[in-house]
Amino acid sequence: MTSASKAISLAALLFVVLFSGRAFAQDPGQAAQNPDQSRTCPDASLFSQKLISDICWECIFPMYIMGVPVSGGGENPPDGASRKAICVCDGNGGVPKAGFGVGFWEPARIMELVREPGCSPAMGGVSLPGFERRRQGTKGESEYDSGDTGMYHYHYYAFPILLIMDLFVPEGCFTDGAMDFDLMYMSEVDPAWNNDQLAFFTNPEAAAVANLPAQMSCMVDAAASAVGEVMDSMFWCAGSWGSMYPLSGTAMGTSHVNMTSLLTARALGAMHRRGLALTTMGEDAMCGGEISPMIPKSQYKISMFFPRPEASDSHVIGETVFNWGFGRTIPVAGEDSVYVIYRWNDCCMQF
Repeated sequence: MTSASKAISLAALLFVVLFSGRAFAQDPGQAAQNPDQSRTCPDASLFSQKLISDICWECIFPMYIMGVPVSGGGENPPDGASRKAICVCDGNGGVPKAGFGVGFWEPARIMELVREPGCSPAMGGVSLPGFERRRQGTKGESEYDSGDTGMYHYHYYAFPILLIMDLFVPEGCFTDGAMDFDLMYMSEVDPAWNNDQLAFFTNPEAAAVANLPAQMSCMVDAAASAVGEVMDSMFWCAGSWGSMYPLSGTAMGTSHVNMTSLLTARALGAMHRRGLALTTMGEDAMCGGEISPMIPKSQYKISMFFPRPEASDSHVIGETVFNWGFGRTIPVAGEDSVYVIYRWNDCCMQF
């Protein structure tokens, strides 16, 4: 073999080695399924040091025991929260057992909004197999026309972080069965989320609020949410974000932050309609979560985790993005979002 042939062979071998190194730097199975997907699904790094630094731990407070605030926080609990000092719930064997009331904001769920079907930033940027590109979402455009409509898929996770980290686990206060991080629902398998007309007919109350007076009244809800107040009676409104109906993944693309926030509220509303999200606020819920077909908006507050965390604050459903959303849209790399869902938890801590 001539020296020229040896040089060519060596160069070819070096190219193969370098190319193979790049190819297997990522998960081989993931790359084999869809190399394009694996490169475009972002990693939110949920289970990393960000689990400590990028979650608003202060948002758990204030905490109420026996109807009295005992620690932290300057905000008030929701209007529907319990003020009972003493409570009675069934203990082991169904025997009634007395306890005292406890109320606090529990970081209980994760909601991620993604454009690619199966993409999961919360699970390290993996792309779940079995989803077609024809269900691809979009963030919408910048002009108010037919091309301005955006669409996102959502994934709903159980996230009992207090229980996982063994931080504050009062007996009787974690009654929905969620013991670990777990995928509870995904919109890719929900035909109503991908079709506005089907979502309309599966939620018949949408017909009652699909008119100009009902939608104009949402301005009142928007004004209230701007100062941190929530109007549960106006269940069809999501404050300044838009309308709760239809409970589908299509929305007007005013901005990435506004759109993903609105779809988070709609997804929570859809979970309540299916009985997959419970009311944990109020005296009736002290012994266990109650099924509520309409979302109790005041029960929730939300904190962005990705792409840019609200590490020291949270906001109510419908609160204008001018209060919290500046600088939270990162082109290309940050057009998918992950939110931490806090819910007010009233429970009976038994003696």
